[in-house]
Amino acid sequence: MTWLILAILSAFFEAVKDVVSKHNLKANDEYVVTWSLTFFTAVFLTPLLFIIEIPPLNQQFWIALLIGASMNAVIALLYIKAIKLSDLSLAVPLVALTPLFMLLTSPLIVGEYPNFFDGIGVFLIVMGSYLLNIKEKSQGYLAPFKALLHQPGSKLMLLVAFLWSITTNFDKIGVQNSSPIFWVFALLTSMSVLLLPVLLHKTSNPKRQIIQYLPMLMAMGFFNALGVIFQMQALTLTLVVQVIALKRTSVLMGVLFGHFIFKEKDIQERFLGAAIMMGGVLFITL
Repeated sequence: MTWLILAILSAFFEAVKDVVSKHNLKANDEYVVTWSLTFFTAVFLTPLLFIIEIPPLNQQFWIALLIGASMNAVIALLYIKAIKLSDLSLAVPLVALTPLFMLLTSPLIVGEYPNFFDGIGVFLIVMGSYLLNIKEKSQGYLAPFKALLHQPGSKLMLLVAFLWSITTNFDKIGVQNSSPIFWVFALLTSMSVLLLPVLLHKTSNPKRQIIQYLPMLMAMGFFNALGVIFQMQALTLTLVVQVIALKRTSVLMGVLFGHFIFKEKDIQERFLGAAIMMGGVLFITL
């Protein structure tokens, strides 16, 4: 069961990346953190280019890269800002809504349609997101949902989940017309190039900040690169749905890290809500 270990390691390093990102946000703005995440991840993935075979690249690859990199650059900024404004244990579980939104976007982009299990998954994801803010129920039955829309970080993460439901389809096109590792490297490299002008415009003297906090910023990219590498290795050994379903356990790890490292509250409700959302994701992958 080597793939199982690799997939769990991928989830673990994904969660660790979120922790290090939130830690970096204490000393740096979201522009420094986001650019550093994309740039240093690409740097740590570069040695793999000497190992893998670089495939021939067609027009579909370049179109997917142009759209995917542009959108993911925006998404990366929104994601980092979301975990800056909200607790990890509240913001991170909302990425589980991506498969829910994909039931709407995938038929339009790649012609994939939902089935019976998808319907069960949608119900569980909605119920899990409700439980994330169940303490608000005393203010009305819809209050837990309204709370998500009133909290800045949660609103941004909801937007991230929706946008990911679109870019995931372009990721599929990119991988089909290249290879998993090369696509991720090309995507992150392009994102760092696109984010550089934003960094220089929004942040005063970013070079000083990056040099001052270089070890932690590099660590963020290192853990993200490890997560990607373990995920890609797992994909060579088993089905995609199995790997992705296990990788989503990073959400549960993120909730626990948020509680034990950042002392976030309401851990019982948020962990239960996140776990139910993960169950919904599992049904959608069946």
